Amino acid sequence: MERARAGTDAVLEPISDDELAAQISPLAPPLVWILAHIAHFEELWVLQNLGGAPPTRDLHRDVYEAFRRARTNGSRLPTLRAEPVRAYATDVRERALDLLEHVDLESPNALVRRGFAFGLAVQNELSSQEAMLEALQLRSGRSYPVPSSSNPDRAPSGPDEIDVPGGSFTLGAEFEPWAYDNELDAHEAELRAFVIDRAPVTNAQFAEFVDGRGYRTAKHWSAAGLEWRDREGARAPLYWEGGSDGWERVRFGVREPLPPTEPVQHVSSYEAEAYAHWAGKRLPTEVEWERAAAWHDHEGKFRYPWGQAWMGFEASLDRRRFSPAPAGSYAGGVSPVGCVQMAGDVWEWTSSAFRPYPGFVAFPGPECSEMNFGDDVRVLRGGSWATDGLVARASLRRWEHPARREIFAGFRCARDA
Repeated sequence: MERARAGTDAVLEPISDDELAAQISPLAPPLVWILAHIAHFEELWVLQNLGGAPPTRDLHRDVYEAFRRARTNGSRLPTLRAEPVRAYATDVRERALDLLEHVDLESPNALVRRGFAFGLAVQNELSSQEAMLEALQLRSGRSYPVPSSSNPDRAPSGPDEIDVPGGSFTLGAEFEPWAYDNELDAHEAELRAFVIDRAPVTNAQFAEFVDGRGYRTAKHWSAAGLEWRDREGARAPLYWEGGSDGWERVRFGVREPLPPTEPVQHVSSYEAEAYAHWAGKRLPTEVEWERAAAWHDHEGKFRYPWGQAWMGFEASLDRRRFSPAPAGSYAGGVSPVGCVQMAGDVWEWTSSAFRPYPGFVAFPGPECSEMNFGDDVRVLRGGSWATDGLVARASLRRWEHPARREIFAGFRCARDA
């Protein structure tokens, strides 16, 4: 919990209080609202549902009044000031840490056992840090300090595609004390043999699609994709701009040459599907993705593509780079079947709608997953460079509308064997 809060403070440290309260883009809430939701989520599940505490309305009236107005005011969020939100978040955290000192983590209460409610709050905060960075990337005309980094080691070379044999494997979270309800229960899944890209699609590969009139060729797009393309006026990935020497990108307010070997990011599911069709392939299902990422025929289910623990050198996670690493990186991160970079770098779109697994039970409430199930929502897997290693387990299912491309999302392709 302390590490998570230090990470939140680090993300927000370069931002003034006025900018925290400002609406950066219609696509993202003000940063101060993301911070307020971190604290409100923690208060709800840790202090109220676990600890039995009443809401702290009187102590933090400004924040509670803003939340009340947000629920009744439609799409426009009321103004929140940074100072009372910081006070609210600090107060909630101090009380949560005090409660942690007094609870029995071996209790039969499912919210308490193995610190589940605290883990829920931690994961929400870590994921919210990525949402803050997605919002900061949307800023125009202002730069955000990005640390310099060198390229990581290279994985051994291999084929462009990996053959994955058919058969059964365990889908879902195993031995995860803080797994979300939509990752459960782990169950046997049967798959036919398939072929999947060894690495994510790169900027150079996607540029071939763009320059080859891929956005203008209707046959590559689904009906929903064409409608989205025309509505958005999309002609290239978000943040791509034409330059005198080729494609450039805007990264946290700074325009720079497009790195050809990095995995493409900021593409919607529709764009990913169109590229896959152009390439004679398709997007993998989430079941195929998890099979390729984390199933070892002799050792069983891995938590990460490389094993059970994140040591810090196997992937581009934890904001180490503030960008994806070149395709083919990380010798220590190769999956059991031979795929690279299936954790970190970019969230990877799959073709799967967000639906419950067999035997699904909503916990701790329907708002955590159940209310978001639907055929119009797509599953992404793997995490991005901005995702914390604690969150980026292979069983984690992120869900988003297929139109979203302000997130740090890319993809790899698959095809039938």
